[in-house]
Amino acid sequence: MSIQQYTAGESLLMQAGALAELVTHKQYELQPDLLQRFGDNGKIKTKQDSIYSLNYLAESVIMNSPILFTQYVSWLKKLLEGFGITQEDLSINFRLIQETLIEHFDHTDKTMVLEHLDLGIQQIGKKEEYASFITDDNPYAANAAQYLEYLLSGNRRQALDWIVRLLDEGISIQHTYKYIFQISQYEIGRLWHEGKITVGQEHFCTAATQFIISSLYPRWMGSGSKERCLVAACVGSEQHEFGLRMLADIFEMDGWDTYYLGANVPNRSLLQAIVSYKADVVAISATMAYHVHLVKELIALIRQDPTTSHVKIMVGGLPFNLDSHLWQEVGADGYAPGAEEALEVAGDLLSLRK
Repeated sequence: MSIQQYTAGESLLMQAGALAELVTHKQYELQPDLLQRFGDNGKIKTKQDSIYSLNYLAESVIMNSPILFTQYVSWLKKLLEGFGITQEDLSINFRLIQETLIEHFDHTDKTMVLEHLDLGIQQIGKKEEYASFITDDNPYAANAAQYLEYLLSGNRRQALDWIVRLLDEGISIQHTYKYIFQISQYEIGRLWHEGKITVGQEHFCTAATQFIISSLYPRWMGSGSKERCLVAACVGSEQHEFGLRMLADIFEMDGWDTYYLGANVPNRSLLQAIVSYKADVVAISATMAYHVHLVKELIALIRQDPTTSHVKIMVGGLPFNLDSHLWQEVGADGYAPGAEEALEVAGDLLSLRK
């Protein structure tokens, strides 16, 4: 197949590695001081970052969603600050990506790629603030803050005891998930992004919350209704599966039979699970924007197979929260920003089917 038979975004994905190599070479020629600042490893990192940027750019073009790329640029800018990489360094990198695409990327829709890239370049100079996710409108804000303090201090046992105490005092499991576990995970992500906690701390906090959630299962785990069934999976090589796991738990609490498949599930295995478990609804999650096209491909596969074409499909994750029309672009039946909203959407979809 000729490269022109692929879309511009698909072509860019295929060429990202070679283009990033050219960009890196140009940047180190233009900024020889980078070698002194970051050493030989810095060159490897520059290429990796350039590949990521090209992948996100390609995804925004494939899905015709510029916000996927501009949001990534905002995230990248803040993240790189913690590694001593300035906005000027990033601007140079993006200008060199632009120059390299003009010189070496050949496609009839190249203009669209450059337009999305230009929006990203403009985003670099914008001032942005990242507010805490623990806000005054959270009815359990103080409880969430205390829970987070225990986690960040490395006190998993105290964090568990705190949650058990709250439950004994009358907070529902559902509210614990929504206002404490979910919000604390968002806040941990923000703190890591701003360089206020380490990767190790972020991993510890996430693992601790997963442990605590597992410890609570005997408090609410039932037998299910045997009338409604949810299969939940992350697309492609997604590793950020915690949110989907909480969604499956919320459905289980509501009486659904749920089959949480997690991450790295081959497409064929997901189709087999839909058939084996007689799924009514499938929940597909994507956290990374450059995985959205895989969601679209997976949904098409489900639709094409006569044994699974009947199932209702919901999607969720950060990219779908950013672009309110993206769920329609990938061909899903519905979208929800959170677990409780997903319950409503799933109910509506089944009502429509009947």
